[in-house]
Parts: sequence; structure tokens; C-alpha cells
Amino acid sequence: MHELGGDSSTVDVVVVGAGLAGLCAARELGRAGATVQVLEARDRVGGRVLSRQLAAGPVVELGAQWIGPGQEHMAALVQELALTPFPQHCAGDKVLSLGGKRSTYKRDIPSLPLLGLLDLDRTIKKLEAMARTVPLGAPGQAPRAREWDAMTVETWKRKSVLTAGARALVDVAIQSIFSAEPAEVSLLHCLWVLQAGGGLMKLSTIQGGAQQTRLREGFQTVAERLAAELGGQLQLSAAVRAVVQSEDGVTVHHSRGAVRGQRVILAIPPTLAGRIEYEPALPVARDQLTQRMPMGSVCKCVAVYERPFWRERGLSGEAVCDRGPVRITFDDSPAAGEGEHGALVAFVLADGLRELRELDVAGRRKAVISALVQLFGPQAGEPLDFIEQDWGAERWSRGCYFGLMPPGTLSRYGAALRTPCGRIHFAGTETAERWLGYMDGAVESGRRAATEVLPLLALGAKR
Repeated sequence: MHELGGDSSTVDVVVVGAGLAGLCAARELGRAGATVQVLEARDRVGGRVLSRQLAAGPVVELGAQWIGPGQEHMAALVQELALTPFPQHCAGDKVLSLGGKRSTYKRDIPSLPLLGLLDLDRTIKKLEAMARTVPLGAPGQAPRAREWDAMTVETWKRKSVLTAGARALVDVAIQSIFSAEPAEVSLLHCLWVLQAGGGLMKLSTIQGGAQQTRLREGFQTVAERLAAELGGQLQLSAAVRAVVQSEDGVTVHHSRGAVRGQRVILAIPPTLAGRIEYEPALPVARDQLTQRMPMGSVCKCVAVYERPFWRERGLSGEAVCDRGPVRITFDDSPAAGEGEHGALVAFVLADGLRELRELDVAGRRKAVISALVQLFGPQAGEPLDFIEQDWGAERWSRGCYFGLMPPGTLSRYGAALRTPCGRIHFAGTETAERWLGYMDGAVESGRRAATEVLPLLALGAKR
């Protein structure tokens, strides 16, 4: 069906995707003496990591933005590449808008009436206890895997969470972690992600949590420096169309030609891997998996101001809201010494984003800024700059932060996430054991895939 032609070459391993997973896989393979060709559909590296210098001055993250304690792979890379981490600003009171009523709170758990607070505390402890029973490497083998995978988080919430305030905050937590509604996510998948990231509170907080540390240079710099090591082994604007396996190798056809290798690593989300043509066809379990893993729905909006005025009012820049387009915000101002501008990053998630997409660009901006005004006052209505990144509209991502598993997926098809299909191997943050959905999980997955492939190569053999 496909002929090797055009711009063609031969290597040991073809890596599809120049996000952190693909770049780390290629780096490990190269260091072990294998020849590699990385193919990236975009005209840039980084995948779902995207840093941008705004006209107003600061570098902002339109994709992945933070690392935290326990994310050892990313921390080591940042140190090795001599980059500059700095703490996420969190001093001051947090804003809570619940049921249209605005208040502030100081600790990690928002203030609720006593019954609601007790209910929320009980719910968090229950979810974390359930998560601890899910094996990281084999979530489908959890004692109640089939039961939990047969229901959504929404179904469990309605049965288990008693007060309206606690239910609303569980909704916001799930939307924030999964960029999806509770009705879209299997309870088993939710528990697996919580277990992989150290629990609900660790994934939801700044100090000691997953949002603890930012990077002065922007996290896309990590990808750019890894890519610089590859030189001519990286080809951009090379969208993969087909993967053809034979007894003696695999040929990857892309928009600029073809590459032949002994093995191929697909370091892209399952939903994108499912859009490639395979010859012979992939096993049914893998194909069924890719049909069942849509990406989350998130738009990051950054509003830049002359200064971080909310700090003058004793506010941290963090907000939690259960109505309107914006669900959570953080202080997105540059590190000390990097300029006096202030910035807020607002997350538009799940159903909120689907509603926002019905508006034009000006309408979306107006809706988000109006939400910021409600949370932080009139000064939020006059940004110097405003930028949005809707990841669902990104052709080579189709959503963010990661691939979701609705009911029935993980227990039936989850084993196909990492299982090789002949000469095809899989990486990407969705395939990680720890910190899946995060940058650290992407790095772990790339290194794991390289380790998996290396013993299968005939290095130095004539190809």
C-alpha cells in the first residue's frame, strides 16, 4: 500500500512525537549507541508544553506549568540543564466563589459551613483511601476494579457526598485535575491518577503539592535543549500517516517522506495514535483503547497587568469558582527580578470551555475578564495583554492535559496502553506509572520505552 520513497532514511529506532516523552526516549537511545530519527508533526518541539514571551514582558506557560515534590525525573532534568526554578507565589488569602457568593480563606481546603467542611474532609479521606488500593502498574487488578470502572465519578459522588458545598468542590477538583466533568471520568481511572500523583490534596495544592514550582525560562526550554542535542535526528513538520511492519523492520511514512527502522516508539496521546494507518492492523484491544480515550478540555487564559495588584489586597491570586467560565486561577506573575508585571492564569475547563467556544474571540475574552473582575475586583478588568490557548483546537493535541478513560475502558483495555504491538512501542504521559498526565510522567514513559526497546535492537547490524 505504501512505498518507501521521497525523503527516506534508515535508523535503529523511529520516535514519533517530540514532546518530553519522545525527546527523552530518543536521548536514552542515542546515549546507548542507537541511531534515532524523531518525527514531529508540529513546527516546534514540546508537545503539550508551550512557553511564550508576551509583548508585555513576561514568559507565560500556555501548557504544562508546574512541578512539585516527588517529580524526580523533571527536577533532575531542570538541574542537569542548568535551568532556574522558582516557587509558585501563594502568600495571601485565597478567593472562593461558591453559589455566586464570594469569600476568602487561608488554608488549602476552602471554607464551608461546618457540615459541608466535615463532609468534604470525609470525602477527601475516602477517595485517597480507595486510591491506595489501586496498583500503580496494574490498576485493572485493584480489588474493586470492575465495580469502580463501571461507574463515573459523578455516580459515586451522588451516592457518597452529602452536602451541596462539598459536591461543588469535588466537581471543581475533578475538573481541575482531569479537565473534564465528573460524569466523563471512570471512578477507577480517577483513583489511578490520584494514586499515581500522591493523592487528591497533593494534586490540588501548591506548597508540597503538584503546583509548587515554576521555571524562569519556561518549561518548553527543557524540550528545546533536549532537541538541540539531537541535531539532524529531529525532523519537524513531519506528520506521521502510516506505520508498516514487516518481518525485518518497520517503515514510518510521514508528510515529508519515510523512515525505516528496527522499532518505532509512538510518543503521542492514544487518540492521535489511533489516527495513524497501520499495516498490518493493530490488535483489537489496542484499537478499542484508542477509540475510548478522548483528551480533556482546557483553555488556559493569561491576563497580564501593570503590577500584581491583588497582592496589595492580601490575596494570593488563587481562586476557586463553581460557576461561570473560570474554575481556578493562580498568580502567574514573573519571578522576582524578572519584571514588575503581574499576571493571572485562568483555567476554563470541561463544560465551561464547551460553552465558551460558542463565542467569538472578543466574546471569550470578555467572559474570562468579567470572571476575573468578579473574583479580584475592577482592576482585573484592565489587562495590558491577554492570551488564550484552547488545547482542543490544537491539531496535534486535540485537547489537554491527557487522555481520559470513561467507564469500562481501564479494566478492559488498560493493559494495551503499554503493551508493544509487534515492533511498535508506546510512550507518552498516559502510559506512565507515576505522575501520569504530568510532565514527570512523560519523561518516565520515554525512558521506560527506550529501556524496553534497547535489548531488542541489533546495534551495528547492517539494515
